[in-house]
Amino acid sequence: MTSLTMAADPATMSTGEAIGFWVLATMSVLGALGLLFFRRAVYSALGMVLTMITLGMIFLGLGADFLGVVQIFVYTGAIMMLFIFVIMLVGVDSSDSLVETLKGQRIVGLLLSLGLAGLLVGAIGRVTFPAPAGLTQANADGNVTGLANLIFGRYVWVFEVTSALLITAALGAMVLSHREHLGTRPTQRAWAERRFKEGKHLAGLPVPGVYARHNAVDTPALLPDGTPSELSTSRVLAAREQVAVPGTFVEGEQAIQREIEEGRTR
Repeated sequence: MTSLTMAADPATMSTGEAIGFWVLATMSVLGALGLLFFRRAVYSALGMVLTMITLGMIFLGLGADFLGVVQIFVYTGAIMMLFIFVIMLVGVDSSDSLVETLKGQRIVGLLLSLGLAGLLVGAIGRVTFPAPAGLTQANADGNVTGLANLIFGRYVWVFEVTSALLITAALGAMVLSHREHLGTRPTQRAWAERRFKEGKHLAGLPVPGVYARHNAVDTPALLPDGTPSELSTSRVLAAREQVAVPGTFVEGEQAIQREIEEGRTR
C-alpha cells in the first residue's frame, strides 16, 4: 500500500498520494456542503463529523501526525459530541424564533459580514506564497515542537485574537438564542378557556397507546374512521420517524381474536 506521507522534496508527489488527497478532499467538501444544506440538525452534525475526520486524515497524510490526531480526537470526539448533546437538549423539531431580541441586529450583522468579506478579499488578493520548505525542514525538531513554535511564537497574537473571537461568538450565540416572553405564560385554565372559545379539542387531545400493553407513547390513537391521529403523538417522535404504524399491530390483534374464538369452541 502506497504511503500518503509526502516526500521530503515538496515538488514531487506520487500518484497514490495525489489520489488519496483528492479523494479525502472531495469527501471533506461533500461533508461541508451537507452541513449547510441538510434540513435536519443531526444530519448536519454528521456531515461536519465527516469533514473533521477527512481533514484529520489529510493532516496525517501530510506528515502532521500530532495535528491529525488532535483534529480527530478533539473536534470529532469531543466538540461534535457537545454539538449533538445540545441538539438533543433543544430538540430536533424545535422551531426558530422570528422575534429579534436585539433591535437592528440583522442590519448590523449584514454590514459586518460585507465588511469582513471585503477585508478577506483584499487580504487574500495580496498574499504571496514563498517557495515550499518541505516536511524535512518543517519537522526538523519534531511535529509537536514546530507546531508549538508557530502557535505560541510567530502567530501568538493571531492565536489570542482567534480565542477572543471564539469566546465572543459563544456569548453572541447565547444572546441570540435567548427567547424573551412578550407576555405572561398561559395557565391550564387559560388553555381550557381557549379550547372552548375556538371549539376545538373540548375534551383534550387524544392520548397515544391505543394498542399498548406498556408505555407506548409512539403508538398513535385512532380516529373513528380508523386513521391514526397526528395530535396523539409527540412532534419530536414524528420528526425522528419513530412513530409506530397501527398496521403493525393487526397481526397481534388477529392472534388474540383467534385465541378467544378457540377458547369459546372448547
